[in-house]
Amino acid sequence: MRNGTIPGGRGLVRPMRLLGDPVLRAPCAAVEEYGPDLDTLIEDMYATMYAARGVGLAANQVGVPLRVFVYDCPDDEDRRHLGHIVNPRLVEADGVRVRGPEGCLSLPGVEAGTPRFDRAVVEGTTKDGAPVRVVGTGFFARCLQHESDHLDGGLFTDRLTGLRLRRALRAARRAPWSTPAVPAAS
Repeated sequence: MRNGTIPGGRGLVRPMRLLGDPVLRAPCAAVEEYGPDLDTLIEDMYATMYAARGVGLAANQVGVPLRVFVYDCPDDEDRRHLGHIVNPRLVEADGVRVRGPEGCLSLPGVEAGTPRFDRAVVEGTTKDGAPVRVVGTGFFARCLQHESDHLDGGLFTDRLTGLRLRRALRAARRAPWSTPAVPAAS
């Protein structure tokens, strides 16, 4: 944060892409140009994440198919983690596998117990191109894995099976934001 400014304070809230939008299912391209356009995207992503009351947001969730995500997420000890990662790579996901409640800004109101590792490490760069390595545990590890999945065209529902998957997809189909592109529960 420069000069005490709040991330997203200068950003615009962008429309959220919802389940069924093809941009959510396509792997994102690497960021190759660093500069004002990337700065603006990141500012807008923070503004959008805060407006939606989320803890993380991937660029494809606002319709930009680039490998970028932002986060403002607590861990299990209630320590705040605030930042962004450009061209992130999930390099480690290990520890105990925990099934915990998980939702998504692209599936508003839908939540399910989703298995994730309790520890995650993501490497990438900052918006200025400086290398960054982020280590998360607990809920923050869940956030890092969730946002990394988005950039590969994945959603948390891909990690569900059986009754949990059927219930989540049924809730999505019944949601007021649902479109005909929302998959049916099998």
